[in-house]
Amino acid sequence: MDDGADLVGTLHKDRREMLPNMVGGTEETTTGVIRLRAMAADNMLEFPVIAVNDAMTKHLFDNRYGTGQSTLDGIIRATNVLLAGKTFIVAGYGWCGRGLAMRARGMGANVIITEVDPLPALEAVMDGFRVMPMAEAAVYGDIFCTLTGDINVLDRHHFEAMKDGAILANSGHFNVEINIPALEEMAVEKRLVRPFVEQYKLSDGRRINLLGEGRLINLAAAEGHPASVMDMSFANQALSAEYMIKNAASMEKKVYAVPEDIDKEIARIKLDAMKVDIDILTAEQIKYLNSWQEGT
Repeated sequence: MDDGADLVGTLHKDRREMLPNMVGGTEETTTGVIRLRAMAADNMLEFPVIAVNDAMTKHLFDNRYGTGQSTLDGIIRATNVLLAGKTFIVAGYGWCGRGLAMRARGMGANVIITEVDPLPALEAVMDGFRVMPMAEAAVYGDIFCTLTGDINVLDRHHFEAMKDGAILANSGHFNVEINIPALEEMAVEKRLVRPFVEQYKLSDGRRINLLGEGRLINLAAAEGHPASVMDMSFANQALSAEYMIKNAASMEKKVYAVPEDIDKEIARIKLDAMKVDIDILTAEQIKYLNSWQEGT
């Protein structure tokens, strides 16, 4: 069971003698799934992996509601900043970015989205957010949070444009989304102004505040996601591992989706745990949905 493909990467690079004993794996994160698909495309993946992150009962809930809440929790714990009235820049409008943008707007922030993919960018526009390049957004932002899984999302030329007192946080993956070495080079002074807040003073007097050393702020300064949303992710991990054991002999060395019946069963169990009932299709309704002779 992996998070970010770190374990799989280590096995393939440094512990290859263990690969013949591997039946398969599961991957929890968006970044990890991207890396695993790249390995599979290069014919480097030595065992099958199930992309738990892509399950509906994972990314629609853990990524969106879990990350949205825990990221704001980390930023607020670290800074005690009032979000209402602030301009909040969300870099990346995947499910994690969607969740954070929704929560920040709910706290009264003016939210701007930056994206590189036209589809989520269009969705952000349709969701009522302002969308622009980071070079433009850098001028306006009071708070920045990266959720992309890529490097240097906040870079030197962005720091040069930011206002005095800007707050930088990351809730994507690793501490590379913010170009910290560039910020270190630009700074004439650096000090810890409160726990989890490093303040970089630039030569022109502006101050930029980096939270949690650029690491995942929801873990560095908060407690991560609540158990009541992580339970579905862990259920996907456990049931996918069980599926892998039962079907490994027929699985190829590639990345697989979580079987739909597992996804739906987890949703059913979660609803049952929440004491929520839903309707059940009648035989007549099932017949109608499976036919083509009736309707327009």
